[in-house]
Amino acid sequence: MSKILVTGATGNVGSHVVSQLAGAGLEVRAFARHPERVRAAVEVVQGDLYDPATLEPALKDVESVFLLWPGFTTGNAAEVVAAVARHARRVVYLSAQAGDGGEAPSHYAEIEELIRRSGLGWTFLRPGGFAANTLGWAGQIRQGVVRWPYGEASRALIHERDIASVAVHVLTSAGHNGAAYALTGPEELTQAEQARVIGEVTGREVRWEEQPVEEARERLMAAWGEPAFVESALTTWESFVTRPERATDTVRRLLGRPALTFRRWAEDHAADFA
Repeated sequence: MSKILVTGATGNVGSHVVSQLAGAGLEVRAFARHPERVRAAVEVVQGDLYDPATLEPALKDVESVFLLWPGFTTGNAAEVVAAVARHARRVVYLSAQAGDGGEAPSHYAEIEELIRRSGLGWTFLRPGGFAANTLGWAGQIRQGVVRWPYGEASRALIHERDIASVAVHVLTSAGHNGAAYALTGPEELTQAEQARVIGEVTGREVRWEEQPVEEARERLMAAWGEPAFVESALTTWESFVTRPERATDTVRRLLGRPALTFRRWAEDHAADFA
């Protein structure tokens, strides 16, 4: 098998993709803005997808690419996809699923369409909510109170390691061309229940305090600076109160084992809440 290029190689998902591919003895090249942060002993190329010229050297002798787009807009994604298509044969794109579990939303759908038109063989991974997003509560967990909106919003959060394992499976096996996989964790928990589980795992009693939406909007705008993304997030969370994000069995079907639970994720990340 020819070389596999992993973009976003130091991120929550990409770092696991790199380590799992390397652990399987496969030729992997990591593409990262900060090469020193790549933990696995693999070939590393420094670069930034916002500067497609840095991607060209990383694509030499590459057959397959794990693609993670780093922004909230498409930007120069067309140039990146075209560069991948000049060198590689297939791409596994880390996309997303809409709040109703359907087609990819916003810029994810635009990048999917670029890939479809590129001539590359493709597979789209569409995870729902990331368990890792609850790391944003770490400071509040330490204080014993999570103040956030929509405590009754219910989601089937997925462990980033499961996303990576699916990506590695798709990159290294046949039969996935043209597939779009909806990925979730195995159980549906409200945000208040997620906070409680983290508290139990870390030995803290954690209380949920409902935050007014307008207050949350101001806080998220200060953190993200993208009005459209903030409104999309708030609308999505609100929708999960009455229409929970349903768990899929995709991870089990592809990997032959159940998806990792949210409690397992919290145990794996207990030190991050210490």
